[in-house]
Formats: sequence, structure tokens, C-alpha cells
Amino acid sequence: ISISVFPPSNACIGRYILNMQITSCGHTYQRCLGDFYVLFNPWCADDPVYMDNQAHREEYVLNEHGILYEGVYKHITSRPWHFGQFEDGILDICLKILDMGASYHHGSDRDHCWRNDPVHVSMVVNHMISSHTTNSIIKIPENNDYLKGTKPFSWNGSVPILQQWYNGRCRPVRYGYCGSLASVMCTVMRCLGIPSRVVTNFCFPCSIENPFGINEIFDCTGRNLGGKDKLWRYHCWNESWMARRDLNQCCGDWQCLDPTPLETGRGSACSGPTWVRSIREGELDLDYDGHHMFSRVNSNYVGWLSQNNAKRTKFFCDAWPCGYLITKGVGSEQFEDITGAYKYELGSVKNKEAYYRAYRRIHPGYCNASNCHIERELSSLKNPFLSDSGINMRLKMANCPMYGEDVQLHWLLENLRNENKTLKFNLCAQIITYSGYPMDQFWKDSVNVTLGPREVKNIPLCISYSQYGPYLCDHNIMKVVAVSDPECGEVLMVSRDIVINRPPVIVKLLSQPRLKVPCTAEISFCNPLQEDMKNCVMTLEGCGLFKEPMTIDLGTLASNQQARTIVEFTPYRLGSHRLLANLGCHKF
Repeated sequence: ISISVFPPSNACIGRYILNMQITSCGHTYQRCLGDFYVLFNPWCADDPVYMDNQAHREEYVLNEHGILYEGVYKHITSRPWHFGQFEDGILDICLKILDMGASYHHGSDRDHCWRNDPVHVSMVVNHMISSHTTNSIIKIPENNDYLKGTKPFSWNGSVPILQQWYNGRCRPVRYGYCGSLASVMCTVMRCLGIPSRVVTNFCFPCSIENPFGINEIFDCTGRNLGGKDKLWRYHCWNESWMARRDLNQCCGDWQCLDPTPLETGRGSACSGPTWVRSIREGELDLDYDGHHMFSRVNSNYVGWLSQNNAKRTKFFCDAWPCGYLITKGVGSEQFEDITGAYKYELGSVKNKEAYYRAYRRIHPGYCNASNCHIERELSSLKNPFLSDSGINMRLKMANCPMYGEDVQLHWLLENLRNENKTLKFNLCAQIITYSGYPMDQFWKDSVNVTLGPREVKNIPLCISYSQYGPYLCDHNIMKVVAVSDPECGEVLMVSRDIVINRPPVIVKLLSQPRLKVPCTAEISFCNPLQEDMKNCVMTLEGCGLFKEPMTIDLGTLASNQQARTIVEFTPYRLGSHRLLANLGCHKF
């Protein structure tokens, strides 16, 4: 007997058991024929997650290989990530996540009807990633302290994280960061049949008090003093494709889901789902957390000079606008700029209209205010431009430094006036975490600059590895600042975020991979530093190649020493696979 089951498009997702009842000769008995899984189906036109583009379905549902984008706006770095949604046992883990998070909206899971709605499913998954009090999947380290767990940046894929959570009785895995949180959520959503992708937002503001302004405070030396507001250099979240029945949408569209708990003024919480188009239009009352998401791509940067911890003065500076968003391109290794999906072109009529609309939603007292009134309020948040002071400045990279190399910059100054300018500048360099937390200030200098009428001057700057090396650690971002002395009059400031690239790990296949046939690869790495690298550990991972990540202890590598390791593995699944190698040591 052949049995076919056609679940309706509104069936609840999950694991089902198929029983057969047989009556014969007056006797009735049951037999279990087996179990099967029902998932969301983006190939089905009646399903709320239907996606009509085959190339997009292959990228956002079937592709197990992703790319995480990190770094800073002017220097974007990337690294591969294994989603692994089709690995053995991952589907059962994803359904366990729904079981554990069922009480988030419904008190209990006796009524499973919410499992046919991708909106509620996405909210449960979003909450379970890191916001659940006891059973969240990943824990974020407090105060950048992760000595009692795994380094957040050492993960190569979602599978080991999900397996560790499941095998550890659903206790949080220590530790992750926004990129791993968004990637694990992407794995779960794709596994359940919901098209999803990871998005990186550069210049991401996290402000508690003012949703339209992000404040950074500096002292006279240029050191970032920290504060309640933080300007994240980048932040990752998840987008999922679905038709929002709660918003009367008849067709699917991208919905923003941020699983990283962020401070909102009412405690830390994840965000979403928020319709991306509503963010662009400033229609913030349509959706969950719309005002938070709008401010995270539209805030204004405000830089302040603090004198004696009392008087604060706004700099003259050219600030980059917050919110530059990218994701992996469809069928490509290059990134795709999706900023236009979140906001209209800066300064355009539609951009201003969305701003005014959002401002009235967030500040009810301005419901009847004119656009001019709101524009004055927004303008008061911004710093005056450098050109208004008669001086233009910028810091330009002269090299792309790697660990062990000196940082070379050109400091370009231009006098826009027909008169001499003499200024004293204080310069400094400081380590900054990706989440905007200021750390050690390791370099300071002061320079007197005289510019003749309309003169352009190029001043070379050099920060040696011996100066920044002992402080960099896992945080490979530094901030270089030049600020004029307040006693000279107007306070001018120019800054540059610099990424220090990690040395590459080379992977070379020594034989052609074939299913269930042993294959070998050579992993090589050279220590570029003028010092020993201690506690070197190589982690290898590859969906379809390794059942579990492989760890190789390399010990101590002397300066310029090259380490070569031959590894053997047996591919156990057909398809396109990637072998990922990640090196950790006492330096990073």
C-alpha cells in the first residue's frame, strides 16, 4: 500500500506520527507506520513564506554556506560561515527550540496552532537565541570577559553551537556575539523552511535616551571617554521572508529580526519582526519595535569635547551617517548593498518625509508640529561641518596593516580661507571593541600646524606594532583621533577607525574529494610577528566533511616559523562543501 499525505498550507510545522488502524475478523489493532516532518514551504504559492524566485530560494533556503561581514565602514572584512541546516539532527534541535520557547507568547504549548504562523515562529526563535532567561542558545559575555567559555569570534558555523546547546541540556553556550547570534538564527529559520539571510549594519547606534542622536564624548587628548551611548562599528541581525497576515500583506517581503538583546530603556530585549519597508517609510506604529529599528539606521552622530568633566563643546567634524547595510549577494561571493531597502537617499524629499513621520510617532508632543520645526530639532543634534571652520581635514590610510605591521596614515589638511591658520592638535590612538566600547589609549602626540592661505598639507603618521600590539587582543579595531586645542578657538576633530587584518591560514587540498573516500588537505600558517605566538590552536570545520570540528594544538610558533599540518577526512555527503580553518592564540 502506498500512502501519500498532502498537508494543507496552513498546517502546523513539526514532527508527526502516522498510525494505521486495522480491523479484521472482529479485531482492531493499530500499527505505527513511521513519522514525518511538516515544514514551511517557500515553493508553495499558498504558503505565507512563498518566494517566487528560484535563485533566491536556492540562496536563502538551500545554501549552507554563508559569509559574515565585519570590520568598519571604510574597511569591510569578511569570513565564511557554515549554516549547516541540513546536517543530521539539526531539524530535531530546531523543533526542540520551538518546544522550549513555546511559553514565550502562549503560556503553554497545549495549543499548537501558532506553529503555522511564521510571524509567531520567528518571534519564538528570536527570543530563544539569547533573550530567554535560562534556556537561551547563546550567552553574550559581560564586560568582554569570556575566560569561562569559548571566544566569541572563534566559531566557524552554527552546527557546533546548536549541538552543544542540545547536548548540554539546553543550557546557554558560552560565548557568542551579534554575528554568531544572527547566523544561528538564520540556520534555524532556513531549517524550518523560512527564507532568511544575515545582514550587517555598519555605524550602528545604540542610544538609550535619544533615538535620533548618538553621543560620543572625548577629552582634550582625543580619548573616547565612553558613556551610555555606544556607536557599534558593525552589528549583525537576521532578515526573514514572509507575508505578514497581521499587517494584511498578501505577498512576502523581508522582515527584520534582531536576536541580540540590546538596551531599550526598559531593559534588554531582542527586536522584531519589523517590516523593512515600514522602517524606510517611517511608519513606526505598524509593527513590533519599529521605532527601535528606525533609529538604528537613521540616528545622527554627535561628537562632544569634555573639558574638566563639566563643560561640553560640539566639535567641528564631518561625521558619517549611521546605517550602511549589506548582505551576501545571491549566488555570489560579493556583498550586496541593501541600504536603500531601509532608508531613502540621504537628503532626498522622501527621506525627509520618512524622518518627519517617524519623529511624530516617537515624540507624540510633535504630532501637530510643522516640518520646519522638526527640521530645526534634528539640525540641533548635528555637529557643524569642518568646512564651516575654514579647515578641511581627513585621515587617509597609506597601507592595509596586518598583525605585526606598522600603521601608516596620511593626515591631509586644507586651509579654505585667504588667511594664515595656526593650530595645535592633540593626537591619540585607542583600542575600540566592535560594539563601541573604548579600551586602552596606547599612543599620544601633539603637533603644531601652520597653514598659509589656501595651503594643503600632508602630514605622515606612523603607529608601530610595538606600540599597538600589546593592547590589540581580540579587538582588531583601533581609533585614531586628531583634535585641536580648545585654547586655539574652535574645536576641530578628525578621526579614523582602522582594522588590523589577521594573518591568513592557507588550506590546500592534496587529493580530489569523493564521497566516502578518504581525502587529505594541507593546512599552513606562518607567524608574521617578531615574537613567539603562544597557545596556538587550529580549529577545522566543514559540513559534509567532518562530523565534528577538529582541533589541532600547534603549541608555540617562533617568529617567522611556518606550521604545516596534514589532515585526513572522509566526505559523507554529496554537494558543495567548504573546509574552514580558524587559528587562535594568545594574541587573537
